[in-house]
Amino acid sequence: MSDQIKLTFPDGTTREFNRGVTGSEVAGSISEGLARMAVSIGVDGEVRDLSRPILGNSHIQIFTMRDTEGMATYWHSSAHLMAEALEALYPGVKFGIGPAIERGFYYDVDLGERTLGAEDLEAIEKKMAELAKRNVPYVRKEVSKADAIAFFTEKDDEYKLELLNDLEDGTISFYSQGDFTDLCRGPHVPSTGSMKYVKLLNIAGAYWRGDQSRKQLTRLYGITFPKKKELDDYLEMLELAKQRDHRKLGRELELFTFSQKVGPGLPLWLPKGARLRDLLADFLKKEQLNSGYEPVVTPHIARLELYKISGHYPYYSDSQFPPMMEDVENDEGYLLKPMNCPHHTQIYDDRPRSYRELPIRYAEFGTVYRYEQSGELGGLTRVRGFTQDDAHIFCMPSQVKEEFKNVIALTLKVLSALSFTDFKAQISLRDPSNTEKYIGEDAAWDDAEQAIREAAAEMGLDAIEEEGEAAFYGPKLDFMVKDALGREWQLGTVQLDYNLPERFDLTYIGDDNQKHRPVMIHRAPFGSLERFIGVLIEHCGGNFPMWLAPVQVQVLPVGQSFNEYSLQVTQDLKKVGLRAECDLRHEKVGYKIRSAEMQKVPYMLIVGEREMENKAVSVRRHGEGDLGSVSLSDFVATAFADIDQAIGSN
Repeated sequence: MSDQIKLTFPDGTTREFNRGVTGSEVAGSISEGLARMAVSIGVDGEVRDLSRPILGNSHIQIFTMRDTEGMATYWHSSAHLMAEALEALYPGVKFGIGPAIERGFYYDVDLGERTLGAEDLEAIEKKMAELAKRNVPYVRKEVSKADAIAFFTEKDDEYKLELLNDLEDGTISFYSQGDFTDLCRGPHVPSTGSMKYVKLLNIAGAYWRGDQSRKQLTRLYGITFPKKKELDDYLEMLELAKQRDHRKLGRELELFTFSQKVGPGLPLWLPKGARLRDLLADFLKKEQLNSGYEPVVTPHIARLELYKISGHYPYYSDSQFPPMMEDVENDEGYLLKPMNCPHHTQIYDDRPRSYRELPIRYAEFGTVYRYEQSGELGGLTRVRGFTQDDAHIFCMPSQVKEEFKNVIALTLKVLSALSFTDFKAQISLRDPSNTEKYIGEDAAWDDAEQAIREAAAEMGLDAIEEEGEAAFYGPKLDFMVKDALGREWQLGTVQLDYNLPERFDLTYIGDDNQKHRPVMIHRAPFGSLERFIGVLIEHCGGNFPMWLAPVQVQVLPVGQSFNEYSLQVTQDLKKVGLRAECDLRHEKVGYKIRSAEMQKVPYMLIVGEREMENKAVSVRRHGEGDLGSVSLSDFVATAFADIDQAIGSN
């Protein structure tokens, strides 16, 4: 065996190194700066410690904290540092899991009868900073299952012992830093010294392994940075996020509410919120009609058999409401609709189809239901009942790419109209190492994945690829959108499906007079109205574009003697299609202005004696102040110009 191995870098260049070279040594061979910044290394797609030897020819990538993988490594190591601090402060604490998350990390812990408060968080932060200063290394050690069980038996940690039950001997590793040792696959940063600035953000409850019948553990969320400015900037962003929180603004703007009597995760839309939903739906319905979509409506429930055929019932059983059983012995009953697509297959299958009809495009704002865990619910962004802007296209294989491109164009139009300009396209592929998660033949998956790549490229999208993120029935193109605070959300999605047509035996008669299998495209530019609106509220801080504002104009009489003229102005605005309201409360006009500003109404029209005499209005713009007195017709022209500018060509 040769002592040399060949390593291939992301730009395609290759270099030879001694067998057993470490990631740190590879980084150092490139530059001293990279060696200082490196936190982990990717080896053939697996993220590893910099200290682990590389034993064969590999594709590699050096990760720093500028990379998502590097930040995940850093924050996972921070979770271990927090665990060490907890063990030092609260002897006997037991540990569940402690992963990195999108921003920071958490650890689920069992503190016995102890509960934590704000003063405890300060003590933990102080201890973490103290431990970080030692700058001790994270050390990996591979252990046998028997030795691992013995270690955690002695520690009396039933959570780690349960995790060990799921692991095979020969695949188990420990990581230690200082006085703390944990069961962990890694990777970790070289040492603790970079975790200088710590902030613990939140305390929550989390059932062990997400099972409500198990013990509820304490979940501690935190974040760390190597530089104080990075932490300060993040905390400032958090404060802005609190001000823009859609749950807070939803109450203040009177958009939606929740009721325990109705049930958690089931939003109730108030009049202004319902208007907002309708405006978004009407906007997309218009675009869909222009693009050849046909509206359909399907019921909220269906027989269990429908979802068994589609595969949704076995694949989504953990997140579905329990079936309503008619015949338990034969497993027959009904299920609240978790997806719209099986219903649409039955509309397609209502009669024989010819190739001359294809593509057929069915669109529905269909409400679906998922039984999300109560601890995972979060305002509108994670709910149990939500409405998808769903559509399904049935087409010939030769039409797939063009249809996919048309859907991409529609999605880009939606994002542009709502000022989501910072986004990336992600091609979500199957996990080649876990193909049993997916249905369908390999050849169909290969064709589908390649069609998405070509369509994205031809539409000018610089798409990234992520393995393991596909739906169980096919690959997809997801739009990952950044909001005004730099947070990333998955919104629009386009999915290619060769499998449901096979499962439901869907066919069309081709020009050869033979039966052929159509291809199915699933698409939802919004994703779900609930999630989209929640993200939109936070993105614009409740300052909706003029065309989308539930109330576009608030008419404010300065006294009761001007109410009649104010009502006439309001009616005139409504007649030309503006959404106007009149504030007739017996309050001072300054109070009414502040109230309209709080409601983020785009325009306020002040009406007093001079305005009434001149058949005019005094205009105020939200956030800008007084714009002067103009005729009502001039204001209407200004308002519609604002709408046209906001919505652009849409």
